[in-house]
Order: sequence, then structure tokens, then C-alpha cells
Amino acid sequence: KNTDILAAFRVTPQPGVPPEEAGAAVAAESSTGTWTTVWTDGLTSLDRYKGRCYHIESVVGEENQYIAYVAYPLDLFEEGSVTNMFTSIVGNVFGFKALRLEDLRIPTSYSKTFQGPPHGIQVERDKLN
Repeated sequence: KNTDILAAFRVTPQPGVPPEEAGAAVAAESSTGTWTTVWTDGLTSLDRYKGRCYHIESVVGEENQYIAYVAYPLDLFEEGSVTNMFTSIVGNVFGFKALRLEDLRIPTSYSKTFQGPPHGIQVERDKLN
């Protein structure tokens, strides 16, 4: 959907783990999944917030490497917070071995919620020069 944040992860599944299972694990862990039971789990339906691995494809010329495409609903993220978005998408999953974020697509509707730098873009440009 054009209202989802889309991420492409390069993943190398552990021996014996199907690529679809590895992709689903990345989607779950980077959205609503956790390795332990949390008391708040029963308070809301996680279906609305969970990331979904919607496609897996082999990396040409690379043995046992795949691109897992994951869609995240915008409801998962705080508006205007780059930190929240990146922490959610890449924060936990980089504990996985052999995983790399290859691409990220942010819908225009979410990009428009960012206010920009607190002191204006020119101040930021001046700092970089």
C-alpha cells in the first residue's frame, strides 16, 4: 500500500531455516515481536501494527542470500519522529546475524509529518560547511 513504509533487508537464513521464515522473523522482530511475553500483549490487537514480509527473492549470484521485503503500517510510528521510525525498523533486528537494510521507502504522507530541523535548514547547512 502507498500508506506503508517499505523496507528491503538482505538476509542469510541459518541452516535449515526457510527464507520465508527468516523474512517473517525480521518483520515480526522489527515491528511488534519480542522474545519474551509482555503483560501488555493482551491489551490490543497486534495485527494492526505488525510488519508483514510480503515478498522474498534470491540475490542473484549469492548462495543462500535473499531480499526480504517488509511493509510497516504507518500506525506503528509516531508522526514526525525519524528516531522512532529508525529505532523500530532497525533497532532490534540488527542483533540478527547476516542482516542488512538495503532500501527504505517512506510514503509522502509520513514524510510531510516531519517538521525539519528546529533552527531551520540554513542553520544546519551552515554547520556542515
